[in-house]
Amino acid sequence: MRSLISILIVEPSDIVCEGLRSLLEQDGGFNILAPMHDTSLLEERLPVMRPDILLVNPTLLSSTPRQQMATIARLRPSMPVVALLYQYVESSLLENFRFKLDIRASRGAMMTMLKNAVNTISCVNEEPESTDNYELSERETDVLVLVARGLSSKAIADKLNISIHTVNSHRKNITHKTGIKSVAGLAVYAMIHNLME
Repeated sequence: MRSLISILIVEPSDIVCEGLRSLLEQDGGFNILAPMHDTSLLEERLPVMRPDILLVNPTLLSSTPRQQMATIARLRPSMPVVALLYQYVESSLLENFRFKLDIRASRGAMMTMLKNAVNTISCVNEEPESTDNYELSERETDVLVLVARGLSSKAIADKLNISIHTVNSHRKNITHKTGIKSVAGLAVYAMIHNLME
């Protein structure tokens, strides 16, 4: 017996939420969780609700969408976040989404897209676990804090009395261990882990 794919819809329109619920539950492969009408409590509810897919209206993201998406990815790394589209959305906002679902698509196309999103993420997460240590070293933590404060590699090298090459090596290790590539994402990571004094 196949397990249901649970979906959390974050959308202010009851009509859109109920329409999606009706279409997706008819297939029998989806379980639609109680929808949310905004993202204000999303970060608190994700660890509790544990959806397989987050289907969100991109216009509901905070004023710092990259940071919010990084936080969501940290909370549920194996969960695809899908943009729910039915109106014009600026391309700069859509760049934050790997997957997009237009509600004007056919029912079959929507279901295929959602299942593909789950399978794509599952395949990525099924890589063999490595024995690497993902805990940041003390020096990497120092570099992370300075990166989060907006210092350049040269400024970090000067402040810590190390070479720029060493700083760049630490930055690569930090990116590898945290999975976060952007400075904004690293800043959020540092704040969440109480590294910013």
